[in-house]
Amino acid sequence: MTQEQWSAVDHYLGALLAPPDAALDAALEATVAAGMPAISVSPLQGKLLQLLARTVQARRILELGTLGGYSAIWLARALPPGGRLITLEANPDHAAVARANLERAGLADVAEVRVGPALATLPALAAQGPPWFDLVFLDADKANLAAYFRWARALTRQGGLIIADNVVRKGAVIDATSVDPNIQGVRALTAALAADAGVLATVLQTVGSKGYDGLALALVTGAMLPPPER
Repeated sequence: MTQEQWSAVDHYLGALLAPPDAALDAALEATVAAGMPAISVSPLQGKLLQLLARTVQARRILELGTLGGYSAIWLARALPPGGRLITLEANPDHAAVARANLERAGLADVAEVRVGPALATLPALAAQGPPWFDLVFLDADKANLAAYFRWARALTRQGGLIIADNVVRKGAVIDATSVDPNIQGVRALTAALAADAGVLATVLQTVGSKGYDGLALALVTGAMLPPPER
């Protein structure tokens, strides 16, 4: 199997199950035009996020790592009337593009982009109190994944779902000696998932137009944890 074949299969399935969409296509175009890296989820991955959000009947969604807002559009479209998505983005220029993309998609009143490093903005979010989140999507820097997961555990209701992207790293996740902070961050996340008796977790390896990677999924089965100490 080759990257060319993975991409061809992705494009075939995407054309059937996640066909071209004006707002989503414009969001990707605006992201590229702004010089951002081409690291948005694929259309099929976006559709998966939407399906998972609807499966847990999410009314409140939290996303860490907005980029141009492509995945935020997929997730926000899963919300019922009155639902809310909050997405955290460290880069103010990226946040501005995301806001424009969300507005173009008709979601400006549904999705809120908050600017600042997630570890700096999450305490204020926790201080607001309930209602808590039904789904949390972790797609920010991988070095801090374990810390993001601890915050997600403190903000996700029992029965909610936590999803983390890019956790296989082309198979490099198995390299315990890696000096790459992204690899060590993913390994810290998987160790935290294994050690937490309050979640039912797995990792799904994926191939497609985005290459070889994977998603971690954790269903919160236990009580919510207190926010981490700053």
